[in-house]
Amino acid sequence: MSSSDELDVYIVPDFSMKQLLDAIPAHCFKRSALKSSAYTLWHLSVIGAIYKVAAYGDTLINPQTFTATYPVVYPLARFALWSLYGFWAGLFGTGIWVIGHEAGHQAYSESKFINNTVGWILHSALGVPYHSWRITHAKHHASTAHMTQDQVWVPKTRSQSGIPPLDPKREDRLGSRASAEVQKELWEALGDSPIGASWGVAMYLLLGWPAYILANAASQRRYPPGTNHFNPKAVMFSPHHWTDIIISDIGVGLWLVALAAATYVYGFGTVFVVYGIPYLWVNHWLVLITFLQHTDPLLPHYRAPQFTFPRGALSTLDRSLLGDLGSVMAWIGAHATCGISETHVLHHVCSKIPHYNAWEAADALRAVLAPTGVRWQGAPGGWAEMYRVFRECKFVEDDGDVVFYKNARGLAKMRPVFNDSGASDSGIEIADKRK
Repeated sequence: MSSSDELDVYIVPDFSMKQLLDAIPAHCFKRSALKSSAYTLWHLSVIGAIYKVAAYGDTLINPQTFTATYPVVYPLARFALWSLYGFWAGLFGTGIWVIGHEAGHQAYSESKFINNTVGWILHSALGVPYHSWRITHAKHHASTAHMTQDQVWVPKTRSQSGIPPLDPKREDRLGSRASAEVQKELWEALGDSPIGASWGVAMYLLLGWPAYILANAASQRRYPPGTNHFNPKAVMFSPHHWTDIIISDIGVGLWLVALAAATYVYGFGTVFVVYGIPYLWVNHWLVLITFLQHTDPLLPHYRAPQFTFPRGALSTLDRSLLGDLGSVMAWIGAHATCGISETHVLHHVCSKIPHYNAWEAADALRAVLAPTGVRWQGAPGGWAEMYRVFRECKFVEDDGDVVFYKNARGLAKMRPVFNDSGASDSGIEIADKRK
């Protein structure tokens, strides 16, 4: 039998919500419409300033001078200038998305009316059906890492991946070993070449968000074909959501009308450069951040018998966005995106804590989690990390109440261990509380 390294231990947490919430200072729960609005205006102002700098820089690139002397330099210089604009505007635009997301969690202010009004405006301006997303996102938070109830980044099971059933004689359900024959069979069915994996990651980053909204991609596979966020009769909505879904659709409709009007007045090229490229970057960051928050060989997924809200909330990772590019870039990435990647475990414990209080709250929560061995810190988030995780996380087993991702050779990195002697999962050991 071929085997992976000795599987690392994941002690399944057994916290109550009271224990987790009591760890957080009381003032961190306070929401301020004034503070939230100040951050909104700041992000919008930064985006405006980035545009002004780019527009001014464009006037300095004289076409007569460049084309006469260096004919290739002029288009390359403009491409570089507006590419930089698109990147930075998209990064801070992601912060606007995050603030709208906080409004959906009622974290923008104490007023539900203000929250939903601001959330609808900000998300509609980014092509997001606000209430539709708000409803399914709340279900995601209620059932994070639940195999049949979570709404996004739900792992494929062995059977859904179209590979042969588990053969206990040739491989271990936990993923600690698999015969050479099994590894070869699985690799031929699931393995990625570097080019194939890179292409898969690129498709996630470019198309992942619209595919989720329009076609239920990476969500529950039990939902019927055609499930989307624009149909008020979709299976994830209830009859009383009808009005909210229609209001969301109207918001996206107005967004499309505004884009069409801008294109008519300014031309497609201008609209694409000024709005379209930053918009694609926003979608890119949204997918990269959320994928890496919820997908990793270190993270468990639960079936109903072992799922609890605290376990689901702790089945996510904090990552430093742009941290692999250095501390300065890490700070800029965290500031621009309101720390959504760096404080995500805390966000799942209590989604009503606004981002400007999340840093202190996250530190307080980590102080309680640290002695228990709960893992909250992942590697810095970036393209290389997404590529690594994409290749290592292929499927989970059809059986087991606590499951971890296996790679394309059928090997895992983690095994669950219970502290609670009342818990059970076939083949899983119980941790000795005296240790």
